[in-house]
Amino acid sequence: MKQTKLNERFIQIEPLTCDKNTHKFTDLPIRYSFAETMFGEMLIGSTSQGVYYLAFVTEGRQAVLDEMTENFPGASFEEGTDETQQKALAALSMDKENIEIAPLHLKGSNFQLSVWKELLKIPLGETTTYAKIAAALQNPKACRAVGSAIGDNPVSVLIPCHRVVRTDGALGGYHWGLERKTLLLEWEKQHTK
Repeated sequence: MKQTKLNERFIQIEPLTCDKNTHKFTDLPIRYSFAETMFGEMLIGSTSQGVYYLAFVTEGRQAVLDEMTENFPGASFEEGTDETQQKALAALSMDKENIEIAPLHLKGSNFQLSVWKELLKIPLGETTTYAKIAAALQNPKACRAVGSAIGDNPVSVLIPCHRVVRTDGALGGYHWGLERKTLLLEWEKQHTK
């Protein structure tokens, strides 16, 4: 029997909080590395509690590294891999036989975290709409806010923001480009048969 809700079953989200006065992550140790995946090269960052960043390298390594560090002022960054990153990359491979729980340690508002948790419920190979996510959150008028939260998703693929399309069926946007979104959706459809 195929596990179609791969993300919901194998991904756990814990909130990451910063200093409420300075909005900085003072001395938060973050380890990062670059990894080649079946979908392209990615930058992965983790704290001691989980992966907090996973992004495609689209405009060069320095550009994606700058984007990551700008989002976490005050944190200390060190290049290197760890067990948490390896678990996340294993989940990304979607080898259902060898996946362990991949913990995520995410910075976001309560609303963003609720949207990202809702994204984990979208079955592999399927799509949903911004409106359906807003309705599932019992806030049907929040389609734009849902779209903004999806656009702020810091963990590509594992939180499957690529599975969200517009109500008219058009792909909508994707931080790493519509070509990559199409590739991800096609790959998933092929691997759920």
